[in-house]
Amino acid sequence: MGHVLLAPDKFKGSLSGSQVAEHLAAGLRAELPDLAVRLVPVADGGDGTLDAARTAGYRLVPVTAWGPTGEPVRTGYATRDGVAVVELADVSGLRRLPGGRHAPLDASSFGTGELIAAALDAGCHRIVLGIGGSACTDGGAGLVAALGGRLLDAAGQPVPHGGAALAKLAELDLSGLHPGLARAQIVVASDVDNPLLGPAGAAAVYGPQKGADPDDVALLDSALARWADVVRAATGRDEINHAGAGAAGGVGYAALAVLGGSLRSGIELIAELVGLGEQLAGSRLVITGEGSLDDQTLHGKAPAGVANAARQAGVPVVAVAGRCSLTDAQLESAGIRAAYALTDLEPDTTRSMAQAGPLLERVARRLARDWLADGHGSDAQA
Repeated sequence: MGHVLLAPDKFKGSLSGSQVAEHLAAGLRAELPDLAVRLVPVADGGDGTLDAARTAGYRLVPVTAWGPTGEPVRTGYATRDGVAVVELADVSGLRRLPGGRHAPLDASSFGTGELIAAALDAGCHRIVLGIGGSACTDGGAGLVAALGGRLLDAAGQPVPHGGAALAKLAELDLSGLHPGLARAQIVVASDVDNPLLGPAGAAAVYGPQKGADPDDVALLDSALARWADVVRAATGRDEINHAGAGAAGGVGYAALAVLGGSLRSGIELIAELVGLGEQLAGSRLVITGEGSLDDQTLHGKAPAGVANAARQAGVPVVAVAGRCSLTDAQLESAGIRAAYALTDLEPDTTRSMAQAGPLLERVARRLARDWLADGHGSDAQA
């Protein structure tokens, strides 16, 4: 009959993707003890990217690195066969801000650069950089500094960390850039297409989420423009309008213009890393999901990417979520045949998040009855 493939993303603030998959598996097997189940949690480049890589067999290499405001954080990168997976959110992300206090002008991507440097030092030849969930709006300047770039003011002194300080930048010296970058391929996993500057840019769109008020946004956008001018003078590259340059506070821009990297759809890239396509072969049903199935899901988030891959393989897809605001027509357009929300069982959102594991197991038992019992599966509810 084939196996059931569990490929969920995280339920943000509640469960990791691997935990979601484990609870789903427990519920399915409680209903159908002999059911063949495979767990392949996914991510779109943000929180959960390391978790997905580790579940797929990548080895975690621990690293202590610079957090978004300078405090040391215990993090790491995942590696296999010369490929390193770096998750910006785990080192330079909002959740790494001490006490949750935003620092929109001062937060830095320096620690992410340290992780890349550690992977290069270990001989990795391909760096997959997931860049969702950042706390910084520094255009990737911190990342470049950690990799050996020197950011200097008019007096030849290093400028401080953070986006605001880039307003004083006069020169970028790349002569000491990590030599491993010349031999490595840098691929960025991102699910946004914002340019670096302007009303759709890094500061204007994402700065407020990181604590920036209107004056901060104006200052950061101006500082990023200065950063772009100096980078252009140093590299000859003009990437400010490249789709995704504004991702992660402009880290996408630095990856393109300074590191010579490329940007790809986060879910497509992570799906390749975890072998989703291979696991789809022989599947009778795919179960995907995330904390909230909503309009954003339809624009490159993990469940839509999983559903697209499954549709190409001819495998039906259903989704689970903490809550779902999509209509049946929207779900169908994404290739999702049905959605099961935890809020259908527990309408109180706080309790639903706190009890997500047991609720997922209940949902999985219902899902098994609806889609897998009595020979249902590939043609269920067709």
